[in-house]
Amino acid sequence: MTFLETFSLALKNIAASKLRSFLTMLGIIIGVCAVIVIVGLGNGMAGYMEDSFAQLGVNSLTVTILGRGTSRSVSEEQMYQIVADNDCLDLLSPTVSLSGSVKIGSETYSSTSVTGVSEDYLAMKDYEIAQGRGLQYMDLADRKKVCVVGSYVSQAYFGGNAVGQDLKVGSLKLRVVGVVAQQSEDLEEGGTDDFLLLPSSTAARQSYTGSIGSYLVTVPDQEYAALGKETLETALYDIFSDSNAYNVLSMSEMLDTMTSMINLVIGVLAVIAGISLVVGGIGIMNIMLVSVTERTREIGIRKALGAREGVILRQFVIEAAVTSALGGTLGILTGALLSAAATKIIRQMTESTLTVSPSLPAVLTAFSISAGIGVLFGYLPARKAARLDPIDALRYD
Repeated sequence: MTFLETFSLALKNIAASKLRSFLTMLGIIIGVCAVIVIVGLGNGMAGYMEDSFAQLGVNSLTVTILGRGTSRSVSEEQMYQIVADNDCLDLLSPTVSLSGSVKIGSETYSSTSVTGVSEDYLAMKDYEIAQGRGLQYMDLADRKKVCVVGSYVSQAYFGGNAVGQDLKVGSLKLRVVGVVAQQSEDLEEGGTDDFLLLPSSTAARQSYTGSIGSYLVTVPDQEYAALGKETLETALYDIFSDSNAYNVLSMSEMLDTMTSMINLVIGVLAVIAGISLVVGGIGIMNIMLVSVTERTREIGIRKALGAREGVILRQFVIEAAVTSALGGTLGILTGALLSAAATKIIRQMTESTLTVSPSLPAVLTAFSISAGIGVLFGYLPARKAARLDPIDALRYD
């Protein structure tokens, strides 16, 4: 009997008992489906984290100066000198957050983030100017009362014509000199495009402390992030002689840490889901043992007609493998449908761009394991069938 004939016979035997075959496959279907959805969710979460951190800048370092004793802060000049003296560091911008609400005419808007930055900040964030101009060196040197706004502010508050208009942050009156190009697909209150940037020197004077305690530093490439962080920490330690006087946060390291945590959780969940594949394999072995018992006379007749043990063994192993492989295929299809449904539900509930995206390696691995389980758990019943004594099998009633 050829392989194709054995395969065709296996399909006929499965089709002869559709309900029993489906129930046998159910454990495999659930296991493969669960693995695909969980791995897809992990891929989606990792991609979403990468996109989120990309907006913050994975090649950026955030420096917070806490101070020690009478040294409340390093000067801007010292920070700029540190960056200029090290090739692993690229650009620097002081960052001063203001808590005041934005006032336009008689309207007050509390969702807009207000930050004092340098003239390099737009380049550091890869922002492009859609209208007007960006902040310039003279704006900081002269503490000019100007600002650059996001697309949402321009559209929602000024009807798309913000350049040349005036607004207030608390009691500080500012003139809009530029509008940043839209960053996100949708313009929404409190979103990526709802911000206002003004010269850090102007913001520092407006703040309560009058000093700058936070900086954004970029490195030439993401691979320099660790070296850049170490360089900054060493330079600041030389100034303060106290590692508690400052904090350097690497977005790249945060992304790696978050990705590792996500992969660990997803891996554990995938292993738990994979247990159902073993349960499915046990179900296949059980049903194949029943099948051997039911077909004892058939096996006896075939052996009496000259069928070798290897042929009988191959027949039942292939039948178990086909049953398991069909379950794996149905599991893949179900997993793909559930992944699409999960993506839609997550986006509707969270308004995020997270996508549950099963990877091809995960699909192929799950299918291979399901087929392998069929062979593994089908071997014992197949061996039992192959070793039946033909005389005893023919007498079986």
